[in-house]
Amino acid sequence: MMERIESQNLTEREKKDILNKYQGLLRVCRNCIRPEDRKKIRTAFNIALNAHIDKKRDSGEPYIFHPIAVARMAVEEIGLGTTSILASLLHETVTEKENNFWEIENNFGKPVRNIVEGLTKMSGISAMNTSLQAENFRKLLLTLSSDVRVILLKLADRLENMRNLEYSSAERQLQAASETFFLYAPLAHRLGLYTIKSEMEDLSLKFTNPEIYNDIQDKLKSSTAARNRFIREFAEPIKKELKNQDFDFEIKGRTKSVHSIWSKMKKQQADFNEVYDIFAVRIILNTDIKNEKADCWRVYSVVTDFYQPNINRLRDWISVPKSNGYESLHTTVVGPGGRFVEVQIRTRRMDDIAERGLAAHWKYKGEGVDKKFGDWLMLIRESLENKEASALEFVDNFKLNLYTEEVFVFTPNGDIKRFPAGATVLDFAFDIHTDLGSKCVGAKVNGKNVPIKQVLKNGDQVSILTSKNQNPKIDWLNWVYTSKARTKIKQSLKEARQVEADAGKELLNRRLKNWKIEFPDRLKTKMLKHFKVKTSFDFYYLIGSGRIDPADIKELIASFEQSEKPVNGSITETSVETGTTELDTRLEKIADILIIDQNLNYIEYKLAPCCNPVFGDPVFGFVSVNGGIKIHRTSCPNAPSMLSRYDYRIVKAQWTNSSENSSFQVMVKLYGTDEVGIVNKISDVVSKDLKMVLRSISIDSKDGIFEGIIRVLVKNKSQLDLLLHKLNRVKVVSRAMRLDG
Repeated sequence: MMERIESQNLTEREKKDILNKYQGLLRVCRNCIRPEDRKKIRTAFNIALNAHIDKKRDSGEPYIFHPIAVARMAVEEIGLGTTSILASLLHETVTEKENNFWEIENNFGKPVRNIVEGLTKMSGISAMNTSLQAENFRKLLLTLSSDVRVILLKLADRLENMRNLEYSSAERQLQAASETFFLYAPLAHRLGLYTIKSEMEDLSLKFTNPEIYNDIQDKLKSSTAARNRFIREFAEPIKKELKNQDFDFEIKGRTKSVHSIWSKMKKQQADFNEVYDIFAVRIILNTDIKNEKADCWRVYSVVTDFYQPNINRLRDWISVPKSNGYESLHTTVVGPGGRFVEVQIRTRRMDDIAERGLAAHWKYKGEGVDKKFGDWLMLIRESLENKEASALEFVDNFKLNLYTEEVFVFTPNGDIKRFPAGATVLDFAFDIHTDLGSKCVGAKVNGKNVPIKQVLKNGDQVSILTSKNQNPKIDWLNWVYTSKARTKIKQSLKEARQVEADAGKELLNRRLKNWKIEFPDRLKTKMLKHFKVKTSFDFYYLIGSGRIDPADIKELIASFEQSEKPVNGSITETSVETGTTELDTRLEKIADILIIDQNLNYIEYKLAPCCNPVFGDPVFGFVSVNGGIKIHRTSCPNAPSMLSRYDYRIVKAQWTNSSENSSFQVMVKLYGTDEVGIVNKISDVVSKDLKMVLRSISIDSKDGIFEGIIRVLVKNKSQLDLLLHKLNRVKVVSRAMRLDG
């Protein structure tokens, strides 16, 4: 095989590495392929090798490493088979322009051709050389209607690129990390690929907020030994008892992801050492399917015999699995030393589904997990069939249902329905049928009358009340949580507005004809501006709904025409707004990199209040709708959304070499023990020790504990870091942290 590599651009070492990578792929898939499949894989590899023979990755490695790695991930981490291996190797060997997919079909079959074609249509995303556009993401999800393996391999492709992102430019790192966090990680979560989802989130954090990532990573490494000792001590009595009861089991500790820990630190306003559930203990049983539920509850009984459970933290996803098929029994107990420990109890089959997600559903076909995922796919297809929604609106609605927890409610007949937490009676009604939702006036929940905006809770039994005179209202959009209900309401409102707009247009045309008045486009543009509407549709809707009187339009037309009459032999020209703003013109004239300093007087920019950047923070510029540029930190909470959805409005930005003449306001939150003179101690650190300007300080105290916020002017990030260091050393302060805004 190696004699086929004839490129002079490859060293002997690279040729050897390519062979080793390929043989590694064959080793991991030897148990899932037939002997005759090896020949097909060899042929696909040779095609890929020839296609990428002279290409290099950003790391300088041969590009062929990428498709081999994606194929290996498909087998090893997702659990796919020969078809996916072939598609992974071939997915960047054909272009839409060449359109020779028929060759792949002839050599490898139609399923491989369909997957490769689906992946090729999204090659702009795979290459990560352009930002993910909402419309492209919508097209990506359309492949759910053909072969879900396209989505699975797309996730593998993205994760493999993320693992090698360190060799890319800073701009590309930020862009790819934001896209991955905003859309790909939630999608992996929804497909049940929790391991891939966690790694995507961690890698996104690594490139968007490297300081936080490295700090948590270092603390995890330094506490590994102590954590392992604790887990062994915790598990010892449980192991002994499970063996006495003849269970076949495995117990292992699982450290939570860096991103998950960071999220808990922010949510709990706690330091790393104060987050109690940094790890979980997982008990995996080898048992027959018919005994799964009973055996899991028996193990739960053993655990709670030794350790006191927190009844508010019991999660039973065995009796009612999640919609992506996830099954497990979770509880939190008080372990040695009064430390809270999360315990996850599941069978080997459940663990396989939890780790491999959707791919494992096929392995256990016919055991009740496929229908759950099929129901979710049906909801996605319904969303995709909504041609009226814009791409951005679609992505927002779709993403809304990716990460949310679920509640389970019952119909009057006892059928169970699952909804994202926060769903209302109105969501329930639209889920049953569009007409039922449109005519909904309330419901009986557990026998009591409730309004349409009542939030549903686990175990509720819901019966919808309707009226033939009811129709969807604009306010309903504030009372629904699911994308299905939101889409149906918007469709109904648009249809109603269309009827009003058609009536308004017909009324105005009839009146103008009777008055024998012309209404040219130049006057119509003025009319839209006068009534502060963007489109003719909105203008006609206001007429049809009675908010604009046609008689007023008659007077306005006359006044517009009077203003256009010649004055002293000249004609007053009317300026018409175009799609290009003055800001856009200015942006074309400036360099690729926006230098932020006091000499930047030819373009308006402001520091974004949502993240309050200071000199030294990694930043980027975002062109706002109202003109001007907002400067955001790359770790801004809003950065993933902006970079993923509006990449065309991103402007590169960097600081100058000096910030001596600038000051930046930051907010710092403090926690600690309430003592007399605490305000003086804090202000002394800021004003006397560090010679900084303290703009404000507020302290709230309760039960001997205080929370405070101070606003301070700093010159740069180094000063801010020094401030946080000094405040954290104050005896009464348990923690000082920077606030985003």
